[in-house]
Amino acid sequence: MGDRAKEADRRPRVLLVDDDADMLLTIAQTLEGEFHVIGLAEDGRQALRAASRSPDIVVLDISMPDMSGIEVAAQIRKAGCKAKVVFLSMYDDPDFVEAAMSAALAYVVKPRLATDLVPALRNVLEGHTFTSPSVHLPQNPRYLRPHS
Repeated sequence: MGDRAKEADRRPRVLLVDDDADMLLTIAQTLEGEFHVIGLAEDGRQALRAASRSPDIVVLDISMPDMSGIEVAAQIRKAGCKAKVVFLSMYDDPDFVEAAMSAALAYVVKPRLATDLVPALRNVLEGHTFTSPSVHLPQNPRYLRPHS
């Protein structure tokens, strides 16, 4: 096995799910180097199949046709996948975010993808939660501010 393959084997394995193909490429580029992207899925059904590859983290768009990211997260768990879930969304409404966090460890708003996604993934790998700082959640110890 070459040095590059060995390096890829040590990096956290990430499955990316978004119904926008351009967004998938942007996310993959954002994670390049520090994370090993093991699959790209454009809908919930593809995500469920790809989850069998045992990712460490699944980065999920919440708003997708046919099956929401929240539904996908529930189905992945039901299938026995132990991956940590990070949601991506355009929505920053605190009530929406708080509801979504019941199924994930992190919530990143898409306009802050470039600055927030890598710290979110680092946090969930350490067992912490993360929400984009632009989201104003009620005072709740579950939503500690991110570790950088």
